[in-house]
Amino acid sequence: MPLHFELVTPEKLVRSDEVWQVVVPGTDGDFGVLEGHAPFMSTVRDGSIQIYATQGSAPEIIPVEGGFAEVNEKGLTVLAEKAG
Repeated sequence: MPLHFELVTPEKLVRSDEVWQVVVPGTDGDFGVLEGHAPFMSTVRDGSIQIYATQGSAPEIIPVEGGFAEVNEKGLTVLAEKAG
């Protein structure tokens, strides 16, 4: 099953999609999220989110500045101060 991923800024919903994996630049280091990941919250540092549509695919890269990430039973949501 795919992972539901949303990237949101104060201005708009940047991305809402079903993907294989997302790598987020967390304050304590990058972390990858797949479907079924344990619930988790982290602050996000300035960096780039890597979105893998399918296993083995090249990542789509989206620059982000600050924010929070939450993984729950619905998927991964990143609330970024700026994205893109």
